[in-house]
Amino acid sequence: MKIAVSSDSAEVEAKVAHKFGTAKYLVIIDLKSGESEAVPNPGASVQRGAGMQAVVLAVSKGVEVVLTGHCSPTAKNHLVANGIEVIPDLSGTVSELVERYKKGDFGKHEEAELGHRPKWARIDKALFKNAVETSAKQFGMLLPILAGVVMLMGLFNTFVPRSFMASIFSGNRALDTLWGACFGSITAGSPINSYIIGHELLSSGVSLFAVTAFILAWVTVGLIQLPAEIAALGKRFALARNAVSFVLALGVATLTVLVFNLVVG
Repeated sequence: MKIAVSSDSAEVEAKVAHKFGTAKYLVIIDLKSGESEAVPNPGASVQRGAGMQAVVLAVSKGVEVVLTGHCSPTAKNHLVANGIEVIPDLSGTVSELVERYKKGDFGKHEEAELGHRPKWARIDKALFKNAVETSAKQFGMLLPILAGVVMLMGLFNTFVPRSFMASIFSGNRALDTLWGACFGSITAGSPINSYIIGHELLSSGVSLFAVTAFILAWVTVGLIQLPAEIAALGKRFALARNAVSFVLALGVATLTVLVFNLVVG
């Protein structure tokens, strides 16, 4: 197993370098054989890309662990991506750090543990806590609006019978499609309910164009839920989304029925 310690000189008693990328040497120690090698860092004298040159050097030498002072996030990510454990923010001499590593002083080092975790598992606890608190506050603000929306849905579905909805369709394909989209936009609820209502409308002689537009608008447009959507996503976005969804419901309904009739007919 090879350990690389960033250093400003080639001796094992030298101090660890303050920065990994600009360290003059990487002192590489083979723990199995005890041999050490001080390799000049080609990035020590450059202004840009120093960290990457040090990364390439460590990888080419088969290093498995890097002990260093500061290590930039970019250099660290590349080292970790190549299977190299990074333990930064250290001080002392090269020999001292190697001995500490042998004793297991860095075995539970937080940075080392994070370096071996997949990216999806690296969660900033402070950010997570803030996200939870923000979501809880937003939900608390939306709760009264959502309660009002549910009551409005219940009132509309109770006092506007489906027979009345069927009676307003005139038999004109274009006008009925528009009416279907309008009623689908106003009403709301489970998508399964829209299928039941759509079946009853078809049984009452309403055209398939109107029923298809009704179902599409039911699941994509929601005027009753609009106050809650505005509160959550903003007025401009909510209005634009509902308007676009309404227009698309008309077009998609017409296209869907035409294709259906072409395939079945």
